[in-house]
Amino acid sequence: MANERAKRTKWVVGNWKMHGRLAENEALLRALLQAGSVTETVRIGVCVPAPYLAQTEALLRSGPLAWGVQDVSAYAHGAYTGETAAEMAAEFGATLAIVGHSERRAYHGETSEVVALKAQRALAAGLTPIVCVGETLQQRETGATQAVVGAQIDAVLDTLSVQELARIVVAYEPVWAIGTGKSATVDEAQQVHAFLRARLAAKDAGLGDVTLLYGGSVKPDNAEALFGQADIDGGLIGGASLKSHDFLAICMAASTARAV
Repeated sequence: MANERAKRTKWVVGNWKMHGRLAENEALLRALLQAGSVTETVRIGVCVPAPYLAQTEALLRSGPLAWGVQDVSAYAHGAYTGETAAEMAAEFGATLAIVGHSERRAYHGETSEVVALKAQRALAAGLTPIVCVGETLQQRETGATQAVVGAQIDAVLDTLSVQELARIVVAYEPVWAIGTGKSATVDEAQQVHAFLRARLAAKDAGLGDVTLLYGGSVKPDNAEALFGQADIDGGLIGGASLKSHDFLAICMAASTARAV
């Protein structure tokens, strides 16, 4: 298991959601540039609101951090008012794109099929899509977690080629743990990650090396235990990514965590 894990890329990515102002962004990004040796073992990135891509590129382009967007359109161009094409984000040096976040699914009615198309569009633009999956509290309490998460990832498996799938990152974010302060236990998180890895490997053995992240109230005090699980390769971080001290502590936890 240790050898298998060594093949996988470890990531910690901050999702700023709809937060940020120019002065605050600069202070936060400059602080994150102090990550230093952590970036030798863990890839660190931030996904910022689209209006701040130019600022992010200007501050990070000479450093070790990656940056990206929180969503991309399922279309390359056209009469889609308010949409941001993956190719547009790429022009600002973005290399990451979150797709299928539960807030997009819930508030904007995104289906798993649309999420799969967005992942494909991101790949075509040279971005790494971070495909989010996760269940609600009701779904977990009724024992539907695997059915729900399985259907969400299956839509992506059915749309993308094996070659495309090898380039994605998957983030398991239980909806009931996002922004609530309630995180899944390490066992709960590991069980779903192991399920997802098996689902990917069933499509093609090589997909067992796809990076899997956990998101949902990750904090400095629970990060190392979560990241120490055999199938968890890092985190997609919400609120804690807006505090440089907390975010860097989480990055350090990813760097030092050892698989149990």
